[in-house]
Amino acid sequence: MHAGSCHCGAIQFRLDAKINELTTCDCSLCAKRNALMVKIPESALTLLRGEADLTLYQWNTHRAKHYFCRICGIYVFHRKRAAPDHFGVNVFCLDDFDASAIPVRATEGTTMTIEDPNARAQWPGPRST
Repeated sequence: MHAGSCHCGAIQFRLDAKINELTTCDCSLCAKRNALMVKIPESALTLLRGEADLTLYQWNTHRAKHYFCRICGIYVFHRKRAAPDHFGVNVFCLDDFDASAIPVRATEGTTMTIEDPNARAQWPGPRST
């Protein structure tokens, strides 16, 4: 179990998942926020406090849902576009977590801006050509 919060503490959450891998993403949003994330199933994320203080940011296709604290502005987690039943969680929001001990995998997000109208409906994403 890992506890986490935004900078001001308004958003508090818990992860019930083992962290074996971290990811980066090269999409324009992740690159600008210098995100280092862990991918977890939605059932492993419990919001303990601050739901009213979460603010949603969506862009481009509006499939991914990026959540920030409306008070301090910290990105805490996002519902993933390519795996909508998973969250990407900002590991820098985890209390007493040593990210240097976990392998990091770079992911390609730049191609997710292309929508394929012929993508099969049972594939939640990405729908890039």
